[in-house]
Amino acid sequence: MRNKLLLSAAILPALSISSDVHAAQDQKHPNIIMFLVDDMGWQDTSLPFWTQRTHYNNIYETPNMERLAAQGMMFTQAYACSISSPSRVSLFTGMNAARHRVTSWTLRKNTTHEQPDSVMIYPEWNVNGICQEPGIERTTQVTTLAQVLKDSGYHTIHCGKAHFGANDTPGEDPLKMGFEVNIAGHAAGSPASYYGKENFGNKPDGKSPLAAVPGLEKYHGTDTFLSEALTLEAEKALDNAQKSDKPFFLYMAHYAVHTPIQPDQRFYQKYLDKGLPPVEAAYATLIEGMDKSLGDLMDYLKENNLEDNTVILFMSDNGGLAAHTRAGQLHVQNYPLNSGKGSAYEGGVREPMIVSWPGKIKPGSKCNHYLMIEDFFPSILEIAGISDYKTIQQRDGISFVPLLTEKGKVQDRDIYWHYPHSWGPSGPGIGATCAIRSGDWKLVYYFDSGKRELFNIANDISEKQDLAGKEPRITKQLAGKLSNYLRSVDAQRPILRKTQQLAPWPDEVK
Repeated sequence: MRNKLLLSAAILPALSISSDVHAAQDQKHPNIIMFLVDDMGWQDTSLPFWTQRTHYNNIYETPNMERLAAQGMMFTQAYACSISSPSRVSLFTGMNAARHRVTSWTLRKNTTHEQPDSVMIYPEWNVNGICQEPGIERTTQVTTLAQVLKDSGYHTIHCGKAHFGANDTPGEDPLKMGFEVNIAGHAAGSPASYYGKENFGNKPDGKSPLAAVPGLEKYHGTDTFLSEALTLEAEKALDNAQKSDKPFFLYMAHYAVHTPIQPDQRFYQKYLDKGLPPVEAAYATLIEGMDKSLGDLMDYLKENNLEDNTVILFMSDNGGLAAHTRAGQLHVQNYPLNSGKGSAYEGGVREPMIVSWPGKIKPGSKCNHYLMIEDFFPSILEIAGISDYKTIQQRDGISFVPLLTEKGKVQDRDIYWHYPHSWGPSGPGIGATCAIRSGDWKLVYYFDSGKRELFNIANDISEKQDLAGKEPRITKQLAGKLSNYLRSVDAQRPILRKTQQLAPWPDEVK
């Protein structure tokens, strides 16, 4: 008996040490949720990201974004590309759009959506997106963020919108992009329908549109809204993830708030009662449904004792829709920012961003440093405790972890946008453009006309005062920086029909 007691006493400290080591390992490799919203504008929330509360902050109800910000850090100058595919590719590769050349949105193999232009011939961009396999035409071969995480011991889950590659290419399938689980992700960037009662756009005769959402058959014919179905399936995937000893990476990529702007009946009447036009009330329900999903996942983490070891990163892929479909005056839906999705102006590229990292981030904090969508790649890997990794591609992203922890040196840098295309709708800042943000200054260049615009974002967040004529030295300096970067990555340019030559670089116009 004495020997048994001694043995038990010896085991107890060992068990305690083992538990402590496991806890330390958990802290070193936390669970991670990347919560990406589609087409959500900087003002599409009750949480003010500006210094002032606006009319839009009083319309929308996003209590869970407020809750997340209260326990984490808000970023007031987080940037992405002006449309979807380029941003998503940048996030998962760490590459700037000018480098990866998926500079517009993908859908059909070997097919561009652009209509012929009377002034320009658009470049032969990578219409098939990205993939991890060699030899696929008009793609960029990469090592994805999900693949690095998977190879480093993470269980990787994709839920929602993918939009990495065109149909009938490897990039359309998240399971070929480093994910072990795929829920409803494919080539399309928008849902044919948000309604379960409409089978999310799937047709019984098998002739479904490309935008029909796959893999949610159990909700067909029900009143389940797409955002809710995705959340329920994500929670089931997390149930399975808990059976493993691996940390998980959940990429929760909602289709909301992309068109079609269909009302979520759970919230619709409330916004009609506020006096909103039907389309704006419907838009508000897409936002609140997305926010409910965020709250449900946060509740899940708490109920399963996961919240203290799970990092949540919240971001949108481009600015809010303002050029069409919306009610009333267009291009003002992201006020004080000018314009919206598809534009090089702030309304098209500035995003709501929040990060929660228990024990690492000061609750309720705010960061005013600017960053770019490709910065998520190295940041997430640093959060995951992964430093020894290699990728096929050369990367542009810089980790923002020092901003989160408020430790270490924050590197001053310039950020760049490159969109040598026609998005479709017209409006302020919309067109074939490239741009640079350097400190408080921002330069926008139009390939078709050679026009350069200069704004001081700190003093003129609405980009109403073009200072290019008054500040020729700064204009020249930023044009040089932008041109040098674009040259360094061999960025593509349109051809001007008039000259049959490539459009000049920003520093080549007088």
